[in-house]
Amino acid sequence: MLDIIRRALDEDIGSGDITSRVCVPEHRRATGRFLAREELVICGLHLLPQIYDPVEDLQFPKKDGDVAVAGEVIATVTGQARLLLERERVALNFLQRLSGIATKARAFVNEVKGTNCKVLDTRKTTPGLRVLEKMAAATGGATNHRMGLFDAILIKNNHIAAAGGVSQALESAKQANTGLPIEIEVRTRAELTAALDQGATHLLLDNLSPAEATEWIQVINGRATVEISGGITLETAAPYARTGADYISAGAITHSARAMDLSFRLELL
Repeated sequence: MLDIIRRALDEDIGSGDITSRVCVPEHRRATGRFLAREELVICGLHLLPQIYDPVEDLQFPKKDGDVAVAGEVIATVTGQARLLLERERVALNFLQRLSGIATKARAFVNEVKGTNCKVLDTRKTTPGLRVLEKMAAATGGATNHRMGLFDAILIKNNHIAAAGGVSQALESAKQANTGLPIEIEVRTRAELTAALDQGATHLLLDNLSPAEATEWIQVINGRATVEISGGITLETAAPYARTGADYISAGAITHSARAMDLSFRLELL
């Protein structure tokens, strides 16, 4: 995480903030306030001590996971005015992006309230920012799925094709004896039957309608944990959650979250 912040600062500041250097006296001190300009779920405040290092003082009237409404101060930073100015954009970029994901995740979670279904995030993240974006999804109340290709076995349609079929893929995964959870995608009733016959304990149902998913889950009848994926939106989250699925996964939480509207206001001391 420190490396991500360091790279972001290097990218923006480069050889130095020339505007602040020529316009702002070196000795000048100020306080900056981060303000929400719309209702949002806050995420990214924990990065500010690393972004503004060294700094005299940081105050957090809000914390990550809180809801802020337009006009609310979510953090204040006090120190050398030049330092505050040169790091303003990087701080806002992180806060706006991560708060956008947390806000989107919270909206999905709210849609499935009253069911036993949990919302999963996916690997559809910004390259290099996955750890932060998954943290933001969790801040909004979503459940983190696998972090990468290394921490779970998820057999998808192309793996099935390369392995020679559902049974072969599952058998090979079991024989590998990795100790990792095994999930397999099924796209047809024949694949569903083959997976269940092979003892699959975690099934991924992809691109089914809510009615189809309900029917398939009745066939599964508790023999496996069920995740539903495939273009799930805020409008369809509740119907899919009511199918009896254990999870729905939504790439939109990370790949389609918009940056939230936050601003930074500087006051001289």
